[in-house]
Parts: sequence; structure tokens; C-alpha cells
Amino acid sequence: MGPLALKLEERFTYGDYLMWDDDERWELIDGVPYNMSPAPRVAHQRILMELGKQVAVYLTGKPCQIFPAPFDVRLPESDESDELVETVVQPDLSIICDKGKLDEAGCRGAPDLVVEILSPATAMKDLKVKFVRYERARVREYWIVDPTGKTVQIFTLGADGRYGRPQVYIDGETAPVGIFPDLEIDLTAVFAE
Repeated sequence: MGPLALKLEERFTYGDYLMWDDDERWELIDGVPYNMSPAPRVAHQRILMELGKQVAVYLTGKPCQIFPAPFDVRLPESDESDELVETVVQPDLSIICDKGKLDEAGCRGAPDLVVEILSPATAMKDLKVKFVRYERARVREYWIVDPTGKTVQIFTLGADGRYGRPQVYIDGETAPVGIFPDLEIDLTAVFAE
């Protein structure tokens, strides 16, 4: 399995997750735990900060809020109690416009927009496992940022509840944020070293 990190075969819930060692970061996707080690690389953190800054400046005085990792997003299948939720993820960035989804533990339900920044340790999970789970949870917009290729893939949830083909943007372009028609992200600044 390599750097996808410790993947266990037993199924777990958010109730179990709350009991785990606070010194380690984990995600739980459909009952399967994924260790979030190792820590992100410098390029990952630079991109995270610049994306977060551009969005946070835009959101000043607006009702939506942005949260960087680590920030727990619980994705229940229906109305099960938190203790029985089998998916809790920590997207690199989460934008939430419905304050009713926020509580002291983080977010319960789909954020409006999620950003995942690829790294060698998380690429497979972000491109496959999380993609399917975010689509099923009905996250309206899913951004996958590739620091190596300096690209952004933007998946938008269609009326059929599926992500269509991504819009792809590269370093030097601006990427429109679909949930905010008047916001574009300057990718030159995002990918600056």
C-alpha cells in the first residue's frame, strides 16, 4: 500500500475516531481509517495558505466561512447519530455556507466546496476514494490541486448528483469559483514558490 498510510481492514465509526490518540491525524472513509502521516510538504502548505488567503479575503463580511485542515467534516449517510457516522475527513480547505452544519466538532454534512492538495502520500485517496465520497455526499464543488503539475481540476456537481468532466486550469490562469460567480483565484500567486 506504500505511503497511502496505515489502512486497517476493520470498520470504525466517528465514536471510535474520537477515542484515538490526539498526537496522530486520521481520516475515516466509509468505516476505513487512513493515517494522515507524514506531514504535508512545504509546497503543499504554501498553496494551502495562498488559496485560503484569496478565499478568506473574498468572504470577509459574507455568510460563508472557510476552514483549513485539520478540521473534521463528518459525512453521514442519512440521519444517524454522530457516533455512528462512518466518514470523517479533513479536507485541506472546506467552505461552508450553511451555519447549521457547523458545531464545536467541525462540520456535519457536505461543505459547499472542498479543496484537496495532492501529495505523494494522499494522491490515490484524494483522486479515487474521496472523489467518490464527496460526490455521494453532494459536495457542490471539488477542487483537486496538483502542486507538481501546477494544475487545478474543478469538479462541479450536476443536476444528476454526479461530477462531470473537470474544468482544468494551469499556472498563470485564473480559476473561477463556481459557488461564487464573482470570485476568481489567481493561480500565478497560488503556485508561486
